Amino acid sequence: MTGWLELIRDIASGIAFAGGSVFILIGALGLLRLPDFWARLHAAGIIDTLGAELMLVGMMFQAGWSQATVKLALLGLFIAITGPTATHALANAAFVTGLRPARLAKDESHSFIPVSSTGAETQGRDER
Repeated sequence: MTGWLELIRDIASGIAFAGGSVFILIGALGLLRLPDFWARLHAAGIIDTLGAELMLVGMMFQAGWSQATVKLALLGLFIAITGPTATHALANAAFVTGLRPARLAKDESHSFIPVSSTGAETQGRDER
């Protein structure tokens, strides 16, 4: 009976590792191939959120019920909270400083988001 449980655990962890690898590969290709900052930022968000989380799930299956599983779950929770938060903060800082998508047809954000704020300006920026 124990052999079947180990086989199921190995298959489940293999599926999680394969899924995480696919998301990391797609995100890495996106970082290389996508045209502008905004699209690349989306690809980077896929890598840290989905890719890393699935890899951690695969490691949790391999660890079984142990202290390592609890630590991996806490690490997964930390990544799930900080990854999207950091991506949002980076996107917000880029948007506020004036970086716009390359193929933006009509920018309607000027009515509710300031183009520049006092905290986001960079030193030495020359507007010519």
